[in-house]
Amino acid sequence: MNPTVFGRRARTLAAVTAAAGLVLAAGCSSGDKKGTAAGGVEVVKAGKLTTCTHLPYPPFQSEIDGKVQGFDVSLVDIAAKNLKVEQDIVDTPFENFKTGAFLNSGQCDLAAAGMTITEERKKNVDFSDPYFSATQAVLVDRKSGITSLDDLKSKGKKLGAQVQTTGEEYAAKRKLGATSFESSDALLNGLRTGQVQAVIIDYPVVQGWLKNKDNAEAFKIADNLDTGEQYGFTVKKGNTKLLAALNKAIRDAKADGTYKKLYEKWIGPYEAAAEPSASAS
Repeated sequence: MNPTVFGRRARTLAAVTAAAGLVLAAGCSSGDKKGTAAGGVEVVKAGKLTTCTHLPYPPFQSEIDGKVQGFDVSLVDIAAKNLKVEQDIVDTPFENFKTGAFLNSGQCDLAAAGMTITEERKKNVDFSDPYFSATQAVLVDRKSGITSLDDLKSKGKKLGAQVQTTGEEYAAKRKLGATSFESSDALLNGLRTGQVQAVIIDYPVVQGWLKNKDNAEAFKIADNLDTGEQYGFTVKKGNTKLLAALNKAIRDAKADGTYKKLYEKWIGPYEAAAEPSASAS
């Protein structure tokens, strides 16, 4: 993302889980009428492509100057334009993305939240083609003396991870006893305030966060974990028309150079390795 936005997030979402229900109710009330977009794609709100996400998660989605923006948002906007509708974004708890709860209940058309494609999640939702390849970073306080993930146990340092993420799963498999935080903002704040001395978090998030001078002076990447992760958008199982529209938007963005431009705008210097070519199916 634009590196300056990490230092000026417009809003801190306290108690996201509690607030999300209110936002959701306002965004997708029972009085909203369903509709049909171009190509016969059914949408839960007429004239809208309703996207569930979890804020904030820069550079993929966060509120900037009163508007939700980011890499994910920009890619989904391409699909919305092709479908001749506008994207409408709804903030929801991240744990619902595993189950597809908001998709199955007809409250959202798709989910876009920097979400890793996993076999477990495929049981509940259908994934688009992968649109981003990501690694995990171990971010530490420079004063901690941590030089790798293996140092955590030997030096008795506390680790943090965002709840319901692959970073948390990785820590659990390694039996690292990570403290869970509700959002990426809360996780990074936990590191900043000394609640934990290291965090496992997606590298693109760290990449932008460390462009803030104060952050870079106090924290550093101690380790990179190549977990082979790829991000995908999700739709309700069997929603083949919308899935095809999302896949077309991803393919077109890669083919015409839009993907590269969006990457440089939201994330940083373009890395070809971050542009996956394999299908999620």
